[in-house]
Amino acid sequence: MERTAVGGVTDSVPEPEVAELLDGMPRQRGPVAAVTAPPVTPKPPVMPVPAGATAPRTRPFRPWRLLPTPTGTPFTLAYAAVLAVTSLIATYADPDLVHALHQGSSTDVAHLVRTPVLVLLASALWVAGGFLGPYTLGFLLVLTALERRIGGVRTALVFLTGHALATLATEVPVGLAVLVGHLPDSSLYRLDYGISFGVATSTGALAGLLRPWLRWPVLALFGGMLLQDLLNLTDPLTNWGHLISLAIGIGMWPIVRRWARGGTGGKDRAPLTVDPTKARGHRMCGR
Repeated sequence: MERTAVGGVTDSVPEPEVAELLDGMPRQRGPVAAVTAPPVTPKPPVMPVPAGATAPRTRPFRPWRLLPTPTGTPFTLAYAAVLAVTSLIATYADPDLVHALHQGSSTDVAHLVRTPVLVLLASALWVAGGFLGPYTLGFLLVLTALERRIGGVRTALVFLTGHALATLATEVPVGLAVLVGHLPDSSLYRLDYGISFGVATSTGALAGLLRPWLRWPVLALFGGMLLQDLLNLTDPLTNWGHLISLAIGIGMWPIVRRWARGGTGGKDRAPLTVDPTKARGHRMCGR
């Protein structure tokens, strides 16, 4: 039995008897057997590696980055220089002059009522307890780390926000207590100055940018120290202000994290995307 295939070629088809002998062999239908290939999943395009490029390496630990530098942390360095000058004045100037300067910079109720902005700024120019106190070391380490992550202007904003809000949170109750007769009028002129509220706020804000294995020990250690000071009743009003400052810094985690993701330029940056058809010959860089 014969049939004509495509193109006039004669295709021989075996008779039934012969076909029975070939039952074990696959039979073809039609002139050409159709072969269906399995679907091929497309692979993602391979990005070309520029000539001379190397794999990213882990940056080595550089201890000097813990301290402020002129180019890396100009705000912290300039602020530290101002604090050094005022500390020298407080140490070597005439005691009556120093007392007058402290009194004029104090964020007591009387000054807050008359010149709130001036005394809030002036009170942050002094270090209570001297330049070599623990809060000065905390100032240098915390503000340096914070400024390297969110920039100088934002670091100043975090510091001053905590300094101002914690001051108001502690001095307004004093004014109200004097008003209702629970405290004497002399409480309106209580000396209140220093950087400790701003440092506590900055510490709380910085903790939100640390890895969890470091964040919680820092908060536990610093918060425990503040609680111990409060329990010792050395200066309850100031001690409450430190805890309030720390809480303010923790409350700023969402905004400082957004600032850190956006870099120091002021705007959140979109993820880097590269068209694979145009990637050849261009150097890729990202944060």
